Parts: sequence; C-alpha cells; structure tokens
Amino acid sequence: MEIYPVAFDSLGTRSMCTWVETEDMSILIDPGVALGPRRYGLPPHKSELERLEEHIQEIRKFAIESDVFIITHYHYDHHIPEMVDIFKDRDVLIKHPAEKINKSQRVRAAFFLERLKNLADHVKYADGEEIRCGKTTIRFSDPVYHGTNPKLGYVIEISITSQGETLVFTSDVEGPSLKPQVNFILQEKPDYLIVDGPMTYMLGYRYSSTSLEASVQNLIEIINTTAPSVMVLDHHLVRDLGFEKHIFPIRTAGEEQGVRVLTAAELAGKKPDFLEARRKELYDKS
Repeated sequence: MEIYPVAFDSLGTRSMCTWVETEDMSILIDPGVALGPRRYGLPPHKSELERLEEHIQEIRKFAIESDVFIITHYHYDHHIPEMVDIFKDRDVLIKHPAEKINKSQRVRAAFFLERLKNLADHVKYADGEEIRCGKTTIRFSDPVYHGTNPKLGYVIEISITSQGETLVFTSDVEGPSLKPQVNFILQEKPDYLIVDGPMTYMLGYRYSSTSLEASVQNLIEIINTTAPSVMVLDHHLVRDLGFEKHIFPIRTAGEEQGVRVLTAAELAGKKPDFLEARRKELYDKS
C-alpha cells in the first residue's frame, strides 16, 4: 500500500487530502483545500494563496490517477464543489447527504450532488458500509461527531486494507476525544493512522481542556493497544505553533511502542510549513 499526503495543514493549507494506492485501485480521499479566512485578524498571506493554487493543481494531478474518490463530509477543505470535473466517470463514495448531518452541510451536500449529477460514474452513500474490490477492502464507520458535539455535523472514518496492511483515516474528529471516534480505530487495528489532532489553537474558546486531556489519553490508548507503525497527527492540531507541548505524552508513548508520530509533511518526506499558524510572522516580514 502506498500512502501520500497531497495537501495538509502541515504542508501549508487547510486540507487532509490523501492519495492511497493498493494492488487493485487508486483512491483519493477528501480532494478539497481551503485557507483560514482570518487568523490574528489578518486575511491569508500571499504565501498561503500561492500554496493554495499549488495544492489545487496537486489535487488535480492525483485525481487523474485515481479510480475512486471518498468524501467524508462537506466542509470546503474536504471537497470543492466548483471542481466537480475531477469526478467525471469515476466512482464517488460519500457521507450520506441527508442523515446524521447538520443544516449547513446538508445544504452543501445537496448543491454538490446536483453538480455531480450525470458526471460521476457511480455515487454511493458510504456510512457504515464495506466495499471490496479484488483484495482491497474499504470500511466506513457510522457517522461520528465532527469534533466534540453535533454542532459542526458528522464525518465518516475510513479503513482501507490491502495485502495485510490497514490504513485508518479519521477525518475531522478534532482529537479524537470521544469513544465512538476511537472505537472504529481500535476495531480496525491500523498499521498506518492519519488523525485530525486536537484543536488546541482554540483551547479555552471552542475546545476545552477536558477534551484535550481525553484526546491525549485516547491517542495513547490507541498506540498501546494497536501499535501502528505510523501515526500522523495534523490538520486542526498544527494550526497551533505550540502544538508540540500538547502531544509530548503521545510522542513518548510512541517511542516506547516503536510508533513513529509524524505530521503529514514528515510522512511525505518534506519539512513542515505551518503557513496559517505563521500568518502574523509572514505579514511582519512582508
């Protein structure tokens, strides 16, 4: 199994776009990318806008090579409704557009599906489903909270197994701080785990210390129970330049169990570039 982070926060944009190739198919997960509209009271810096365009082109490049697309939910850093041409004549597996979904995402899903109509080869609602193609199995969780409550809606987690290896992709769990989010990971026993880490840049505002503590303990439990070879922590987590101090216990547990705890950039063999978190610095240097 080959896993490649196409666009992620540690690569400079809001995204979790991931390309996976098995012996049977190529899969593009969450082919979306966006920028934080305001950080430190500032709009995106020129460097971010340039990186956004680079990542859009990267997504298009990997889309050409992909047989199957997966969309875990309908926020715009996970799908781009204006870019539906990439789905032409492909299979698209999506979060159910009308069940376990909040109002905002229901509207976005309906708009996206209308644009997708008569374009994709096949569209399937994936919540709780299992799909097999040759020796590759894709399993989807039941919908879990986007974060710590249903305010931002729900996402579906993904497990891809091929040739004795399993990847789990959590989508936007913001932790995970809740047991339903964790249970799917423990059930699937991943060799590779890509996690949307704790939302510490909003600690004390939209993310509580209790949720952070639960997330850290849950991630340590996952390491001690399943011992994946790689755990990627990214997305919401790395919007905080001080994120390392929060995940120190996780890194320690990883070292004890032989688990590499990385950002997506590091998994791709690149130096992390936290552009959004560095936005004030970028403007100060301009």
